[in-house]
Amino acid sequence: MRALLVVNPKATTTSERTRDVIVRALRSEVDLSVASTHRRGHAVALARAAAEDGFDVVVTLGGDGTVNEAVNGLMTSAPAVETLPGAAADRLPALAVVPLGSTNVFARAVGLPPQWPEATSVLLEGLRTGRFRTVGLGRADDRYFTFCAGLGLDAAVIRQVERARLRGRRSTVGLYLRSMVSEFFIGMDRRHPAIRLERAGEPVAAELATVVVQNTAPWTFIGERAINPNPEASFDLGLDVMALRQLHVPSTTRTLAQVAASRPDPRGRQLVRLHDLSEFTLSATQPQAFQLDGDYLGERLRVRFTAVREALRVVF
Repeated sequence: MRALLVVNPKATTTSERTRDVIVRALRSEVDLSVASTHRRGHAVALARAAAEDGFDVVVTLGGDGTVNEAVNGLMTSAPAVETLPGAAADRLPALAVVPLGSTNVFARAVGLPPQWPEATSVLLEGLRTGRFRTVGLGRADDRYFTFCAGLGLDAAVIRQVERARLRGRRSTVGLYLRSMVSEFFIGMDRRHPAIRLERAGEPVAAELATVVVQNTAPWTFIGERAINPNPEASFDLGLDVMALRQLHVPSTTRTLAQVAASRPDPRGRQLVRLHDLSEFTLSATQPQAFQLDGDYLGERLRVRFTAVREALRVVF
C-alpha cells in the first residue's frame, strides 16, 4: 500500500521529534512518501498529485486547514473530476488524519482520539485491517469542506483570530472568546441583517444576520466541550443550517448557551434551522466574512452550497 504523508510543519503541536515518531510508525504498515507544505494551498497540489499518481492513501499531519486542503486536492484530481459528483470515493486515495492542530474537529468527528499518539495507533490498526468509512462533503461554489462553513459572525471571529496569530498570538479558547465579544459589539453591523437563504421550491429566508452551515456534528469544540448548533448534522446526510435573524444580546446569549448544552436543541424566534439540504444559496446585500473548516477565505456576496454524498473514504 502506497501512502503520502502531507506534513504541515507549522501545525500547532508539531515538532521534529513528533514527525519522526509518526513517520516510523506509518512506515511499519505502508510504503510511505513524505512531503511538507511550504505555503497556504500547497497541500491541495500535493494531494492532487498523489491521487493522479495512484497512491492508495493520503495522510495529513496537521490541523483542520491541512485536512481541508488535502480533501480539495483529492476531490479536484483527475480520478474525481472524471467521475460523477458523489461517486468518486472508490477511485480516490483514502484519507487518513493525524491530528496536530489546535482543535481537530474533523478527526474527532470521524471518531479519532484528539491526541496524535492515540490517533496514530488507531490509524495503524485501520490501515492494517482495511477499516474505512465513506463520508459526504459540502461544497461551497467550487471548494469542498469537511465539517462547517459560515457567513457572517463566526467567519469574522476567525478572521480576527487569524490576524492575531500573524502577530504572534497563540490560538487559545480565550483568544476566540475575546474575538467573538469584539466582533459582536464592535465589528458587526447588527442593525441591518444582510443575508438571504434561497432554495428551490421554498420561500426565501431573508434578513439573516449570520449563518452556520454544518456537514457533520459538532460544529466545533471549546476544549473538550462539543458546540452543536445543528446536532442532527451527519456525514451521511445533506447539509444543516442554523441562522440568526437578529444579533440582539439576550437572544444571542440564549442561543450560545443552548448550542453549548450537553443535549443541544436550539430554539427561538430569532432562529432558522434547516436539516438535510441538498442545495441552497446564500446571498448578501453587502460583503460578508466567509469561512470553510475554520479558515477565513475573505468576503463574499454570494455562495452556492451543495451536498456531495459518499464523496471520500476515510481511515478510522
